[in-house]
Amino acid sequence: MTVLDASALLAYLRDEPGSGLVEEALSAEATIGAVNLAEVLSKLADADQDPDDAMARIGILPLQVVPFGEALAVETARLRPATMRAGLSLGDRACLALARSRAEGVLTADAAWRDLISDLDVVVLR
Repeated sequence: MTVLDASALLAYLRDEPGSGLVEEALSAEATIGAVNLAEVLSKLADADQDPDDAMARIGILPLQVVPFGEALAVETARLRPATMRAGLSLGDRACLALARSRAEGVLTADAAWRDLISDLDVVVLR
């Protein structure tokens, strides 16, 4: 399985460069954290898409949504010092924390993640 960052799912939904990699990940049962799903829905709402309509599109994908609980909150905070210099947001760190907790790779469009965390397999879409 692969953990999708919000940027990866958005690339897929918008048919942007790199969307083929996301499609491959989805065919192998990808996951996304609830925090990152909220990011996706928020970005789509910024583009005047109704979150319920967007969720209806996302809900048919073979995508497991993982709740954000206490353990992920702690791991997200633990990643703060290692990612501060790259300017990663809470959502970015939540995605990395999920991938780390599951020992899975992560798919993102954010090049700043490349080689940031040595124990994670990070694939940058473009």
